[in-house]
This record gives sequence, C-alpha cells and structure tokens, in this order.
Amino acid sequence: MALIDLANPTRFMTLAGRILPWLVALTIACFAVGLYMAFFVAPDDYQQGATVKIMFIHVPAAWLAMFAYATMTLSALGTLVWKHPLADVSAKAAAPIGAAFTFIALLTGSLWGKPMWGTYWVWDARLTSVLVLFIMYLGLIALWRTIEDPIRAGKAAAILTLVGAVNLPIIKFSVDWWNTLHQPASVIRLDGPTIHPTILWPLLVMALAFTLFFLVVHIMAMRNEILRRRVRTLQMRAAQVQPAAATAQAAE
Repeated sequence: MALIDLANPTRFMTLAGRILPWLVALTIACFAVGLYMAFFVAPDDYQQGATVKIMFIHVPAAWLAMFAYATMTLSALGTLVWKHPLADVSAKAAAPIGAAFTFIALLTGSLWGKPMWGTYWVWDARLTSVLVLFIMYLGLIALWRTIEDPIRAGKAAAILTLVGAVNLPIIKFSVDWWNTLHQPASVIRLDGPTIHPTILWPLLVMALAFTLFFLVVHIMAMRNEILRRRVRTLQMRAAQVQPAAATAQAAE
C-alpha cells in the first residue's frame, strides 16, 4: 500500500485496525523490559542516589513532547502545502498527547530538581522554553475547540503550529546557547553518548516504549476523530433533510 493511499480515511481505518494490536503488544513488552532494566539493572548514581531513576520517565517524556510537536509541524505542512485530507486529523490528535507528555516532563523535572538543585522551578532557558511549549499545546487545543468547522480550524491551527515550531530548536539548543542548570546534551552528540551503558540502554529502551505508546495513542485518537467527523457530517445532512421534508409536507 502506497503512502498516498492512506489519504483515504477508510483505508487508514482498515490499516490502523490491523497494526494496532501488534503495536500495543510491542509497547507493553518494551515497557516491561525498560522498567525492569531501569529498576534492577541501572545502578544508583554516586551523587544522586536512587533519585536519578526519575530520568527514565523524565527524559523520554521530554523527547516525546518535542516529537509530538514535530509531528504536528509536519501535519501542518501537509494541511497547508500538500492538502492531505488526514493531516489536520493527525495534528489535532497529537496535540493533547503532546500536552500530556510535556506536563509529565515538567512535573518529573520539578520533582527531580528539588533534591538536586534545591528548588522545584527556576526560570532558566530550558525550563521556560518547555513551559512555552506546554502553553502552545493548550492554545492549539483551545483553538480547535473554538472553531466549529474542522476544515477552518485545521488551517488556523496549522498556521499557529508552524509559528510555534521555532520553539523546538530553542528547547534543543538552549543548554548550549545559554548558561542553564541543565547539563548539555549527553545522548545525542556528534562524538557519541557520554552516559554509561548501564544507564544508557535502559534509557533508550524506555524512550522506545514511550515512542510506541505515542504511536498507539495517536492512531487511536486519529480513528476517533475520523469517526467524530463522520457523525458530524451525518448530523448536518439530517439537519438539512428535515427542513426540506417539512417544506414538502406543507406544500402538499
């Protein structure tokens, strides 16, 4: 099946129904392996102790917060440039998921920051830019709810999404551009990761599990949005038929 074939909502629904059970099973397996490695394989940090294991939730959540917005950015291009009929469905479905991951990243970061930094929150570049990302998610969700017509809402949200995409490189490189409490990148580096393998591998498995979980929830949310739009279309048709039938009866 070609990628363009997925522009047909019915074909997308069929394919999603086939792959979802496999994705769910793989997600559960990755979480089981990742959590086992995080709690029983990864050692405690010599400075942070067991607190360091918050990292196995915080870091994947932060990655997925950005990944979800990147998905929305590509979907926004699909809406405005390629006119893909499911692009705005993808963007709308990803927004609440991305907001949830961003909230988890902010919450776990605060819980991790208190014993490490002595405070739950500081207005450094990384924390502030992630908070801006969370606000962007909430604004996009509100925009979709404000405009009733899904086509108009999708176009307006696509424009706002592209404007907000400038925040992604700021989040990524904020620790390099400014003096922040966050340590510089230690996994995705040109000279390779600087984390010990006993911590790196559980972190990567957890990141894979989070990514698979995002895919599962995103596909399910897209299916729900397609069904919601079909119901809306049927309701609008029924609303148009009823006045016409009443007029015909009156003419008789």
